[in-house]
Amino acid sequence: MAIEIKAPTFPESVADGTVATWHKKPGDAVKRDDLIVDIETDKVVLEVLATADGVLGSIVKNEGDTVLSDELLGTLEPVGAAVAAAPAPAAAPAQAASAPAAAPAAGDEDAIAAPAARKLAEENAINLANVKGTGKDGRITKEDVVAAVDAKKSAPAPAAPAPVKAAAAAPVFAAGDRVEKRVPMTRLRAKVAERLVEAQSNMAMLTTFNEVNMKPIMELRSKYKDLFEKSHNGVRLGFMSFFVKAATEALKRYPAVNASIDGTDIVYHGYSDVGVAVSSDRGLVVPVLRNAELMTLAEIEGGIAAFGKKAKDGKLTMDDMTGGSFTISNGGTFGSLLSTPIVNPPQAAILGMHKIQERPMAVKGEVVILPMMYLALSYDHRLIDGKEAVTFLVTIKDLLEDPARLLLDI
Repeated sequence: MAIEIKAPTFPESVADGTVATWHKKPGDAVKRDDLIVDIETDKVVLEVLATADGVLGSIVKNEGDTVLSDELLGTLEPVGAAVAAAPAPAAAPAQAASAPAAAPAAGDEDAIAAPAARKLAEENAINLANVKGTGKDGRITKEDVVAAVDAKKSAPAPAAPAPVKAAAAAPVFAAGDRVEKRVPMTRLRAKVAERLVEAQSNMAMLTTFNEVNMKPIMELRSKYKDLFEKSHNGVRLGFMSFFVKAATEALKRYPAVNASIDGTDIVYHGYSDVGVAVSSDRGLVVPVLRNAELMTLAEIEGGIAAFGKKAKDGKLTMDDMTGGSFTISNGGTFGSLLSTPIVNPPQAAILGMHKIQERPMAVKGEVVILPMMYLALSYDHRLIDGKEAVTFLVTIKDLLEDPARLLLDI
C-alpha cells in the first residue's frame, strides 16, 4: 500500500507554502529519513523526509505549486510492495532453487549477497541495490562490493544541494546588452516587501540618532577575547553581545520600547526576546534570542553564531523565527555608515548598528581620534514618545561607553 507524502503542519502564522525543490524523481530509491522535497514558506524552508524505505511513486504537487498544511505532495511505494501486489506463479521446488535472482529492489535487504559482502557494504555505507552481482545466479560477492567501494572513493564529491531553488542569483549581462530577465520573487522576499510596506503605511515611524565611542568595548574585547574563547569552548567574543546586553538593560528601564500595539491595547512584555537580523542566501531573516535578559555574553554569542550557521545552511526553523519583542540590525558588517532601519511589526522599535569609523572628536577641549559608531533607533511614535526614545538610545550609549555599568546595574 502506498505511503502518502504530506506537507508539514504549518503554524497559525503561516497560511501556505510553495514546493521549492523535489530531491527525488519518480522511480528513485528512497531510504528512511532521506530528504524528498523542500517546502518554502514566507519564514523558513521546511524539509519533508521519507518515513520508510521505498521507491518514490507519483508526484501530486510539482515545483512552484502552492500547498496547504498537511496537503498531499506525492506517494511512496514501500519496499516489496510491487512484488506483493503481483506475485509470480508458483514454481517447482527444484526450479525455485535454481532460478536466477530477480534484479534487486530498492532496499539492501532484497539484494542477494554473501554474508561477507553484506558486512563490507554496511561498513562502507554501500547500497547493495546499486551493486551488480557477478557471482552465481547474480549473487553479490565481496569482490563486487570492493569494486563499488573503490568507485565511490574515486567519484567526485557531489555538490551540496542548495537549500532553496527559488533564490536565484542576480543575472550577469555583458556590456552593451539590452536583454532583460524576469524571475519570480521568492516567498521570503515577497513577505519582507509586504511587511516593510505595511510598517511604513500603518506606523508613525520616526528615527533618532546618536553615536557611541567604541574604544572601551574594543579594548575590553582585545584584552579578554582569547581567555573568553578558551573559557567558553571556542565561543568568540564579538560586539553584538555587548549591544544585546545593553539593549536588554535599557528595555527594562523603558518598557514601552519593548511593547507592542494590539488593536486598541498596548501589550507590555515582561521579557526581552531580541531578534537579530541575519543575512542569508534567501534574504534577510530575523531569528530570536529568547529571554536575552537572562543570557550571559557567551550564551548570546553562541546563540548568534548558531543562528548564522543555520541561516547559511537553510536550517532555521519556525520556532527560531517567530515572536520577538525588539530587533537589532547590524548594517555595519557590510560597511553601512548610517541608515534608518524599518521597524518589524508588531514590535515598536528597532536598533540599527553601523560601521566603526575613526573620527576626530573633541574630548575635554582636545581633538582625539576615536573609533565611533552611529546608532539609529527607529520607533513607532504612536506608542513611544520622542523623549523616551532619545533617553533609551542614550542609555545604550552610556552602557557601551562604560561597560562597568552593565555589571553594576547603574
